[in-house]
Amino acid sequence: MTATFKPCILQGTADAPPSKSMAHRYLIGAALSGEKCVLSGVDYSEDILASMDCLQALGARITVQGNEVTVDPAGFMQAEKPVLECRESGSTLRFFIPLALCLGQSVVLQGSRRLLERPLDVYEQICRENGFAFEKKADSVTVCGKLKSGGYRVRGDISSQFITGLIFSMVYLGKEAVIEIIPPFESRSYIDLTISALRSFGADVRFSDEYKIEVKTAKLHAYSGRIEGDYSNAAFLEAFNLLGAKVAVGNLNPDSLQGDRVYREYFRQIAEGVPTLDISDCPDLGPVLFAAAAMKNGAVFTGTDRLKAKESDRGAAMHEELQKLGGGLVFGENMITVPKQNLQDRGEVLDGHNDHRIVMALSVILCQTGGCIAGEEAVRKSYPGFFDEIKRLGAEVKIK
Repeated sequence: MTATFKPCILQGTADAPPSKSMAHRYLIGAALSGEKCVLSGVDYSEDILASMDCLQALGARITVQGNEVTVDPAGFMQAEKPVLECRESGSTLRFFIPLALCLGQSVVLQGSRRLLERPLDVYEQICRENGFAFEKKADSVTVCGKLKSGGYRVRGDISSQFITGLIFSMVYLGKEAVIEIIPPFESRSYIDLTISALRSFGADVRFSDEYKIEVKTAKLHAYSGRIEGDYSNAAFLEAFNLLGAKVAVGNLNPDSLQGDRVYREYFRQIAEGVPTLDISDCPDLGPVLFAAAAMKNGAVFTGTDRLKAKESDRGAAMHEELQKLGGGLVFGENMITVPKQNLQDRGEVLDGHNDHRIVMALSVILCQTGGCIAGEEAVRKSYPGFFDEIKRLGAEVKIK
């Protein structure tokens, strides 16, 4: 599908969609709790549907009514030879591999080829050291082992999803465990989200020092509540304001632990000058920050290497598409420079690279320049209502 834009100025109010990061964590926490839980404000993006599918494959019962999800974990982790469909969700795959390794039987986790190209080194090493089976194919990974509580050491400069996955498995096993982080430690905020969510269910997980996570024995219990709004997707709505729009975004918790809440401060710096911004703790903001910098004064971004292992190589993807508009990026070692540029529609159709954040970032630009993006359906991965929302705010965009 292609989205065709005419230049336009957005105006109005919008609610941020529910946080995908928190929904993953609360759904899994509900299954670990051992008691029926009701979670409201859930947005059924492809990634969240993938996690729900995997919970059901492992034996949990999930009932959906409107934006409310009831998780009944009575049969959780009792399935035989389960096959987990992770679709294109990196979070789902990395969160569920350690849980699969608690079963002591063969478990197949399936997903797209791009998903299985993303690194799984941490788990492969754990399997190798413990004599577990780990077989990775183009569209699946099969594991078999019986993970135990104890001590684990994980690099801090890889995806925090590995650490979160280990925390989930240690909570499930229900015995004391320690996870040591080998510095440097990036994306600490995502681990804070995991710990916060699990504490809602009574789990005792804490940082004993800057690089050590302790999981204590604790009696888990039911929790029912609402998923907070998503700062990472709210950033795409507020980015229009840098280009003259007047969009007010609500449904955001001012006390949220989400690392992507930094976008407002980063937008301010981009509007006022040519800042140097570290995105090692908020890599999902990369594409929208590149778009904003290109349309304003330019900027330098550090901590960019992890953008290579997302749904696309996000630095390369943004460079390729900005070139079609007369701009581009400059690459350094773990650094990307975005010069100020005069972007214009040159009649070339932009490619969304099957990446939801690339599509939304380019949409911000095309609302000023006009133009077309192919592959707009990628937004279903995290924000299925994105185009409906910006249309309601005045975006002149047609999908066909």
